[in-house]
Amino acid sequence: MKIIVAAGFTCLLASGCGGAASSSDGVDSKATPTGTILPQRLDQPDTSPDLEADAPADDAPFSKQLEHELSVRTLKMAQGEGKATAQCPSDIESNKGRTAACTTTYDGLKIRWDVTIGDTAAWSESYVEYKATPSTGIITKAGVAKLLFGNYKGYIDYALCNNIPKATLVPLNVETKYKCEVVDKGKKPTGFATSTVRATEAGPRAY
Repeated sequence: MKIIVAAGFTCLLASGCGGAASSSDGVDSKATPTGTILPQRLDQPDTSPDLEADAPADDAPFSKQLEHELSVRTLKMAQGEGKATAQCPSDIESNKGRTAACTTTYDGLKIRWDVTIGDTAAWSESYVEYKATPSTGIITKAGVAKLLFGNYKGYIDYALCNNIPKATLVPLNVETKYKCEVVDKGKKPTGFATSTVRATEAGPRAY
């Protein structure tokens, strides 16, 4: 069987079953910034890194199919160059109600995934639903750069941030300590952060 998304579950092949705007308030735009300039500069990144994990054979064991899917989801969170690996119990089966704890690793950082196997897909008995919840999120410097240059495409010159690591674990869907200022083309930094970075399962977000 294979993997799909349905009713809040993702489905898995059960093989082995057989530019920020500025306000004008009369202040001289050439005035000396009063904020503290953020120390880390992010320039145009590679916007199309290979984020796809190597797929297993169609007849690979169910555990290998699941490991591949979790590796892909980890890379999607990171949105940076690199490789993700995964480890699930080898005896996990595609039977409804089965649960397991799997672990993915990206750049030495480990994420626990709590997995529950669901129903067989209504449109194909070759697919089975599964739900996997990560214990934490990932923020990468490359992923934030990719996000900001994508959001402000054509307007951004560079971004300044407060020293985002190459990769770090952070809670999902909450504000982190990492902040950035987008500097438009032809402009100078103000020293004030315009975005706070968050980790989501779909990759970093900044607002």
